[in-house]
Amino acid sequence: MDNRAEVRQFLSTRRGRITPEQAGLEPYGGRRRVPGLRREEVARLAGVSVDYYTRLERGNLTGVSDSVLDAIARALELDRAEHDHLYDLARAANTSGRKRAASAGGSAPSGVRPELQYLLDTITGAPAFIGNNRLDIVAANTLGYALYSDMYRGTARPANHSRFIFLDPRAHDFYTDWDRAANVNVAILRREAGRSPHDKGIAELVGELSMRSDEFRTRWAAHNVRRHYAGTKIFKHPVVGLLELNYQVLGLEEDPGHTLTVYPATPGSPSDEALKLLASWAATENIVEAALAHARS
Repeated sequence: MDNRAEVRQFLSTRRGRITPEQAGLEPYGGRRRVPGLRREEVARLAGVSVDYYTRLERGNLTGVSDSVLDAIARALELDRAEHDHLYDLARAANTSGRKRAASAGGSAPSGVRPELQYLLDTITGAPAFIGNNRLDIVAANTLGYALYSDMYRGTARPANHSRFIFLDPRAHDFYTDWDRAANVNVAILRREAGRSPHDKGIAELVGELSMRSDEFRTRWAAHNVRRHYAGTKIFKHPVVGLLELNYQVLGLEEDPGHTLTVYPATPGSPSDEALKLLASWAATENIVEAALAHARS
């Protein structure tokens, strides 16, 4: 990823969404040529010179202090995810070339430590999976494989949330609100790209999706980012129908770039009963074996 371009586009898109009235400023200077704040207005709100802010928005975050980053975040009314993303972009700008090369990495791991698979297998009442920062599913329990059975029936290797959403027509049925799922997916991937700007796998995934999907390319250009740790999702599974599931995402400290996601249903709810049906179906269809065969192919 081109750090300067990322910084420039992120700051300019955030500036463009805030009007002077929203920022508590009195508009001045006659007819405005930009939809949001001008650079000088952001600089005034942040307490920095116009020249200094212009330098930042041109993509140069080298040597910028935390206090200035915080001031810019307040001026642009960044939420927590956007604030973190700005820090990630600054960190990348101040990382040495040697460290950048070391962080670039190669292909994503095809599996996980045995101990993590043991952990997944102890979770029997809810779908659970381990994903990496490229949004691949690298391991799952039986219900996890069953939940994403359509993803494993696809041609993409490895199983990947972004490829499924944007390249597989079945995703439009699986997600009851496909637009929301697509927006969230891109925002998560954008945040991961900011955290790992030299990850070749992320860059290749973004390049592939940008070439193959207009829907992805439009959303990627918006530079939205999102934290994604807890909430509720609704799926329409092809076998058991609607599933309204809570989700919790936990970082795995000993496995950087990997997270554990668990989807429990509310006890006694229709979705709880549907998960029991899904477990029975998974057992009869040998879902785990089919998913592992997909991963090996």
